[in-house]
Amino acid sequence: MDLLSIVSASSIVLIVLLLLAVLTATRGIRTVPQGEVWTVERFGAFTRMLSPGLNFIIPYVDGIGRRVNVQEQVLDIPEQAVITRDNATVAVDGIVYYRVMDPAKAAYAVQDLGIALTALAMTNIRAVIGEMELDATLSGRDRINSALLGILDGATDPWGVKIARVEIRKIEPPDNLIRAMNLQMTAERERRATVAKAEGEREAEIKRAEGEKQALILSAEGRREAAFRDAEARERLAEAEAAATRMVAEVAAGAGTDALRYFIADKYVKAFEVLAGNTAQKLVIVPMEASAMAGGITQAMELLRGPGGQGPSGGAGAPPPPRPPAPPMPEVPSPWTPR
Repeated sequence: MDLLSIVSASSIVLIVLLLLAVLTATRGIRTVPQGEVWTVERFGAFTRMLSPGLNFIIPYVDGIGRRVNVQEQVLDIPEQAVITRDNATVAVDGIVYYRVMDPAKAAYAVQDLGIALTALAMTNIRAVIGEMELDATLSGRDRINSALLGILDGATDPWGVKIARVEIRKIEPPDNLIRAMNLQMTAERERRATVAKAEGEREAEIKRAEGEKQALILSAEGRREAAFRDAEARERLAEAEAAATRMVAEVAAGAGTDALRYFIADKYVKAFEVLAGNTAQKLVIVPMEASAMAGGITQAMELLRGPGGQGPSGGAGAPPPPRPPAPPMPEVPSPWTPR
């Protein structure tokens, strides 16, 4: 009976020691997952950090303090109403990307890192947007993001946190303000359209005036060139007439006045033929000096006969005696001559 009691007591002690050994090993061996860093506390004081993998600590003396995630994390900033510089209310929310660079500071410098980052981001969003007007707020997301990034990164440096990016996700004015902005945008677009139309009409008028000016200049240049050509033609014609006159004068000087009379009579007859042969002319007016024309023709024929009455080629026979001049015809007053 005593032996059984001894065996039972020894078994119990062995089991207790075995359980104690397992518990000691469990408390002394720690496996840290990838992406996390654990802090070790000895009697409540921070001593060191455990990196990812298998780690050993002193059982019953050292303990695990904080499990800190060192991966880049996303913090959602809740929506809040923000008043702009021109007293417009907008609803704003966003997200913050951050990463713990110093786990010891992140674990012990701030009590709750997530809550602290959220409160800090919301406060600075109100501060940054409050300094901007509504139009600048709606069109200046990059400016807001850059300002918040600089402020949050500097404020979280004592916490061992690095702010990677800050993104404003929504900036939404109230409905009545949106309607007013739409009306303003419509009016602005109509104004731009009116200005563009006026500028287009002005440019068209300018182009049209320039075209008319160029046309007038070209027309004036054409008239000037035509006048130069006309004057040159008249000059050439006058030169030709002067040359013809000189030739007639030379011929008349060599052949006498009879040749000149023949030339004049020939021109006179040709001009009368042209006047009489005009089909559109119903009435031919014969001048009162018709006898002078007949006398000129007679003299021309005598000149063509030549000496001896054989024509210009000459022939036998004495030249006919000169005829006495015809008595002058009495002057008959013209019916168109004023009395």
